Amino acid sequence: MKKCIFTLCLFLLPLWGGRVGLLYSIEKVESPSLNLTAYFDVQEGRPVYWLLHKGDTVIRPSHLGLTIRGEKGRTDFNDFGSKERPTEEVNGLLSGFVMTGSERFIHDSWWEPVWGEERRIHDSYHEMLITLTQPAKDRYIQIQFRLYDDGLGFRYIFPQQRNLNYFVIEEEHSEFAMPGDITAYWIPGDYDTQEYEYTRSKLSEIRAIQENTNKANLSTTTFSTTGVQTPVLFKTNNGLWMNIHEAALLNYSCMHLNLEENHVFRSHLTPDIDGTKGHIQTSATSPWRVIMVGETAKDILASRIVLNLNEPCKIEDTSWIKPMKYVGVWWEMIAGMRDWSYTWDFPSIHIGVTDYSKAKPHGRHGATTENVKRYIDFAAKYGFDGVLVEGWNIGWEDWFGNEKDFVYDFVTPYPDFDVEGIHDYAKSKGVKMIMHHETSGAIRNYERWLDTAYQFMRKYEYPAVKSGYVGNILPIGEHHYSQFMNNHYQYCLEKAAKYHLMVNAHEAVRPTGLCRTWPNLIGNESAQGTEYQAFGGSVPNHTTMLPFTRLIGGPMDYTPGIFENDIHKLNPNSHSWCNTTLCNQLSLYVTLYSPLQMAADLPENYERFRDAFQFIVDVPVEWDTVYYLEAEPYEYVTIARKQKDKNAWFIGSTNGYDPRTAMIDLSFLPAGQKYTATIYADAKDAHYRNNPQAYTITTKTVTSKSKLRLFTAAGGGCAIKIVPKQ
Repeated sequence: MKKCIFTLCLFLLPLWGGRVGLLYSIEKVESPSLNLTAYFDVQEGRPVYWLLHKGDTVIRPSHLGLTIRGEKGRTDFNDFGSKERPTEEVNGLLSGFVMTGSERFIHDSWWEPVWGEERRIHDSYHEMLITLTQPAKDRYIQIQFRLYDDGLGFRYIFPQQRNLNYFVIEEEHSEFAMPGDITAYWIPGDYDTQEYEYTRSKLSEIRAIQENTNKANLSTTTFSTTGVQTPVLFKTNNGLWMNIHEAALLNYSCMHLNLEENHVFRSHLTPDIDGTKGHIQTSATSPWRVIMVGETAKDILASRIVLNLNEPCKIEDTSWIKPMKYVGVWWEMIAGMRDWSYTWDFPSIHIGVTDYSKAKPHGRHGATTENVKRYIDFAAKYGFDGVLVEGWNIGWEDWFGNEKDFVYDFVTPYPDFDVEGIHDYAKSKGVKMIMHHETSGAIRNYERWLDTAYQFMRKYEYPAVKSGYVGNILPIGEHHYSQFMNNHYQYCLEKAAKYHLMVNAHEAVRPTGLCRTWPNLIGNESAQGTEYQAFGGSVPNHTTMLPFTRLIGGPMDYTPGIFENDIHKLNPNSHSWCNTTLCNQLSLYVTLYSPLQMAADLPENYERFRDAFQFIVDVPVEWDTVYYLEAEPYEYVTIARKQKDKNAWFIGSTNGYDPRTAMIDLSFLPAGQKYTATIYADAKDAHYRNNPQAYTITTKTVTSKSKLRLFTAAGGGCAIKIVPKQ
């Protein structure tokens, strides 16, 4: 039986603690290497923390706390006649505190993920647990600080007690006071989408830029012209790098940041349908607030603090969780070549009533038995694990924009999709089918059908599902990242685990490391993905930002591998262009880590460039080790990975707007041996717009002493496979 956790060393040592009474000294905790120091104090009744890196201020003194209402220790039967909600002063957990306890702990262990960028992960921190009492309210909370060499995590703990039992969060007021007008790499704060391109600017420039930003999307709710989403990357004026995110988002609202006066970010939670920010029953904890700190941008990439702040794996037997490489009936629809729907005969669909057998097919349906078998054949020919099919089930004729509750049943196929026949055919070819569940944001409907849908998947041996939440959420007024929705995503994930199913959720809340605890969370979208290349094109440097931001919390189903840039060739009505070179697409299989990797283009486009496609065929999805070779956010990133259990290394270098020479140091290779490097590189005249399909493939002998200089075009990149020389 495969186990999730392999602990080498684990200990918790109370250094001093449990002091009862008032504490008047400033408390501090240092990281294991002593490079970071976190301080804590109570000033005029308010909790305050600050953070230093080697004596330099990273976070200036910043307040902590929450505004709440609605707490009553108990409810009597006589209260039921009251029409007014119980309330308390708005500053309920914001002030009036005294420090009444402080404890210290040390932790050092190693653990082994089920899948990941590396085989083993070191979890080493020093912890400080502060107890804060409100004498006027006769209650207390705790703030837990964990300081790693790569950053700080802190969270609120709400122990169960008579005077703190149930309460409603009006807002969380965790502050992050920046050390001046520093550089930020950000996307706008939004309750419903993360599908934005990143902006690099000074903090002082955020407001003006947002006021002139096009925020159009299928579902979007911005809240402030100074709001940003996490993970958000920063570079200080003295060259330090920071990233602020959250970890272990469970039964709580997603955190954004709002920039206020004096370069202070304050947490801003996604509201529920009634405008409040969360409903808490103690005992409870908030998610971890995370501040990563590094001397180089590579240090941010190497940080595992978000994973480490999550609980160990809760799935005892993980043998059924297997990374996959897949193709699918998807890009045809995204590009507008085919449709998800089956007919144009019906103005609206009533699931279980509308008779599709009497409908005339419009002839543009992508998920036909014949077309799916074509993808199965392609997957089998090149050794891909799975085939995704979208638009296989009834209901796509009126699925979007109608805020329709009963929009799908997740088990009834269109007349031209033979579920059983496709299952048998795929099985005969050694290929697994990947299920698709678009919900159209109708949450009650999806939960109503969830057991039936998962049972259907088990019957036909689908190991994984791609779920989607396109459009506004039902019930009307809920947001994609509220406490209600975050609980829904978790409910689906845990339910899927009971059926031994993996989940790849699109349009869901961005990851916060929960894949450690629930490794059947095999992927997420939760950012602007490849589909936007067909919606007008993404900026060429978009993929140079994702490893430093969105991927901090967990892998992304970016769906790379587009070889044909001109969407007009697939859809005469489209004038979209994919702003990438072919070699840039190859590089993404290494630089954008995911245990679920798609080759997204059409089979015929891969056959046109069969020699380049070989890299996608060869690149694995399971790794032993990762090496961060070059990193400059917004410009380029170069990453090397060692294949799990094999002596093979793969390198990807992803470039932004400006042509450059990638400097690739191969000193990570074991010394004393010669290796064969197969190099896929942009041709000298390659360009994402003018000549994207120009590439070269060369083979050369290398050693650990080799240093490769490779041209990468505007919007370009390179990819390398290295194996021992025979």
